[in-house]
Order: sequence, then C-alpha cells, then structure tokens
Amino acid sequence: MLLVAGGRGDRAGAGPLKQFRELAGVPLLLRALRPFSRHPDVVHVVIALPAEHAAAPPGWLAQVQGPAVTLVAGGAERADSVRRALAVLPPAAELVLVHDAARPFVSEEVISQVIAAARDTGAALAAVPLADTLKESDATGSVVRRTLPRQALWRAQTPQGFRRDVLDAAHGAALPGATDDAMLVEATGVDVRLVPDSALNFKITTSDDFALAEAWASHQR
Repeated sequence: MLLVAGGRGDRAGAGPLKQFRELAGVPLLLRALRPFSRHPDVVHVVIALPAEHAAAPPGWLAQVQGPAVTLVAGGAERADSVRRALAVLPPAAELVLVHDAARPFVSEEVISQVIAAARDTGAALAAVPLADTLKESDATGSVVRRTLPRQALWRAQTPQGFRRDVLDAAHGAALPGATDDAMLVEATGVDVRLVPDSALNFKITTSDDFALAEAWASHQR
C-alpha cells in the first residue's frame, strides 16, 4: 500500500510538519499507518515523505511492526508522490491501496471492504454520502447561485484500492488537475466502486481539524 505524506501542511498552522504532529501523544503519520500495519492483507508499505525526511526519517518509523516499509521522496503534487511510491512498490503487489497520511482514524473494517471491492471490480474507494445542503456561488463567491441536489453525491475519502495494472495505466495517462487516484482511474473509463465509510475517517487539513482530531484521539484512549 502507498501512504501519501509528501505535503507541507501549510494550512494546518504553525508548528511541526503536519505528518509528525502528535495527536494524544502519537504522531499523525503513525496513527494513519497502524491500521494498515496490523492488517493481514497488507504486506508492503511505501511512504512518500518530503525529500529531507525521507532521507532522515524520525526514529519511530523504524519501530513499525508488521509489513516491510519503504520510504520515498514525494513530489510537488499528490499525484507525483503516488507515482514515485508506485514505482518502488514490489512488482508482486497486484493490488494497491492508496491512503492519505492526514486521515488517522481509518478502520480496519473499511480497509478490508476496499480491498474486497477492488479485487472484485479493479477499483474502489471509501466514501461518505453527503448530508449537508450544497450551495453553488456566483463568480464573486459572495452570492448563492443555486442549490445542488445531494442525493447522488458522495465525499471521497481514502483508502482507495486498485488493481496494479489499473492504477499504472491511470497514472500513465496523467489527467491534469486530478485531485485523487480514483479521478485518474475514472478518466480511463474504469468504474470505481463506492465503499460506504464513516465521517470519522476525516482528513486533517486545518488547525480546526487538529482540534477535532485531538478530542477524538483522546476519547479513544
């Protein structure tokens, strides 16, 4: 599996690199990694980190038990980091999971469901049906232009799982502006199965997200 942690986390506020910031005493990256390191179907993990940290990683990464772990320098964009990680994944890996290191609360049950769906169809992603009312603004961003129907809308999360050949082909096509791997795969004409997930598997982006994550991590102790 590929764990994407190559960004700088500028929107998370001042402090340590977002991936290494602690939640209830445990680094964010380690919290995201643990459910995969415990999963029996995950045999190799490639972590994309900023180049300087891939070369000199924190000591606690060497203490991860379970699958083999390889570190690689991430790229300028998320897709670049995934491509670099995919390039060093052993050829024997026929099924690939991609997960955001900024999602520390993924469940092992959802990991299993994404793996099963990807094996069955070639592509799958964890997602949550939208519950909020969606508004589209005008060009100025200050006035509502219309309300969007939400019945068929889902919020994409990770992990996302793919047959190796499907993911290789999608990254080879390199759709400009793609924001996740499922979008790249969709552009090649492959259907991506939705796997219902929990809203607790949220992505930490801002300082407010960190506050919510700290509260939840402390509750889980």
